[in-house]
Amino acid sequence: MRSDEALLEAWNGGDTEAGEQLFDRYFLRLVRFFRPKVHGDIDELVQQTFLGCLESRARFRGDGSFHAFIFGIARNVLFNFYRARQRVDATVAISEISLHDLDPRPSAVLTERREQQILLESLRRIPLDAQVLLELHYWEGMTSAAIARVLQVPHGTAQTRIRRARELLAAEVERHAGGLGVAPPNFDDWAGSLREIVDRSP
Repeated sequence: MRSDEALLEAWNGGDTEAGEQLFDRYFLRLVRFFRPKVHGDIDELVQQTFLGCLESRARFRGDGSFHAFIFGIARNVLFNFYRARQRVDATVAISEISLHDLDPRPSAVLTERREQQILLESLRRIPLDAQVLLELHYWEGMTSAAIARVLQVPHGTAQTRIRRARELLAAEVERHAGGLGVAPPNFDDWAGSLREIVDRSP
């Protein structure tokens, strides 16, 4: 099976079948990326991501993974989606606003257990960029180096942001759990359980 990078190179050379294979390979992963963050039809955002990939694929030089390349585009698509609907001070960066502040409606993802609901709501209350990088790290298995490419920041900066995002999420979980007796999350455990729920959501 050809690598993502080999498919991209072939696609860039005019092989439309290679582009279709990349689409098939990443479609469900992009659906998972957008589903917890956007209400309504997310197919359009997935299509915009692939269109962005098509338009910028010639700029991919192979100095990072295609995985990071396409999720960097997806992140930009998500930010543009909310930037177009922004009701807050235009000087405030979308990346620093939480999903709860951008759209206070509950997540469209339905959880099975109380602790999962708390975790999902807590994710929605930390800055959007912190939510994105935690999901990429725990759901997509991205290393801090790959996340640095997504964010287009130095590796050390990405490591710092991942650590800070964990701290923010842990604080939100503790605040939401209150006296409910919900144990502090093991990040690896909640990542697996929430990913499965997101994947099964309609």
